[in-house]
Amino acid sequence: MDTSELVEQAHRAVKRYGVTDGDSFRLKDHDPADTGALSGKDKPRAQEMLDEGVDVLSKMQDMLYAQNRWSILLIFQAMDAAGKDGVIKHVMSGVNPQGCEVHSFKAPTHQELDHDFLWRCSCALPSRGKIGIFNRSYYEEVLVVRVHEGILRAQQLPPSLVTGDIWDQRLKDIRAYERYLARNGTVVRKFFLNVSRDEQRRRFLERIENPSKNWKFNAGDVDERSHWDDYMQAYEAAICATATPEAPWFIVPADSKWFARLVVAGVVIDALASLDLAYPTLDPVQQAKLASARQRLLSER
Repeated sequence: MDTSELVEQAHRAVKRYGVTDGDSFRLKDHDPADTGALSGKDKPRAQEMLDEGVDVLSKMQDMLYAQNRWSILLIFQAMDAAGKDGVIKHVMSGVNPQGCEVHSFKAPTHQELDHDFLWRCSCALPSRGKIGIFNRSYYEEVLVVRVHEGILRAQQLPPSLVTGDIWDQRLKDIRAYERYLARNGTVVRKFFLNVSRDEQRRRFLERIENPSKNWKFNAGDVDERSHWDDYMQAYEAAICATATPEAPWFIVPADSKWFARLVVAGVVIDALASLDLAYPTLDPVQQAKLASARQRLLSER
């Protein structure tokens, strides 16, 4: 498959799974088991397509790094066992580590709690020419904190600021923050890996029953399943409030890991293809210096 065909396929994935206006978004309208026009028997071909996509991503990322003008921020949010780590590992496998940074955001530290809720993620934003990956992000502040409001009480906010409007306020702040990033050359793409409750259960059992995967299991993850409906409502509210053309959400069907990886790769390829990337060209003075350096090296013979 040539690059232009791959980019066209990527663009179709963007149109199918992207959300740029949350007014009519409903999470129930998105099937976690969707595999588009593919089926399980197409899995080997899907792997070939992913390999081709990874190769294209590698070339695009090299130009992004050399051009040093844009930065890419990829945000991954999901319920536990949805496959975030695997998607990041497989999709970004061909990217030069010098041009890519992955940040996983766990529970905030005491230092982080002494700052505004966007601070710790702001410190990890990618510089120009680089791809930054957030494995969870500031969205946790309107997801897990919203579901477990006891966490909010530990954030040391002035009591007068903790009102019934705090979630709407935070979502408005996030929307404005992402608009600010876009205006400063950071391309934001956000992924919700949409795994079903039944598939999550199957993956948890696999982690328990397979000794090589025991280390992945956290008993607290099962406790979180009792809040599934609350989480779905929080995700829907977050996507509705923050899906914009400059920072779209992608609702990635995640029951089939191989398909989720293919969709994410397509979205990243499409984002990079939209930037008119190219290697820098040298002006006449720089070209003259190159010619002089070449002559000096040749004269050493």
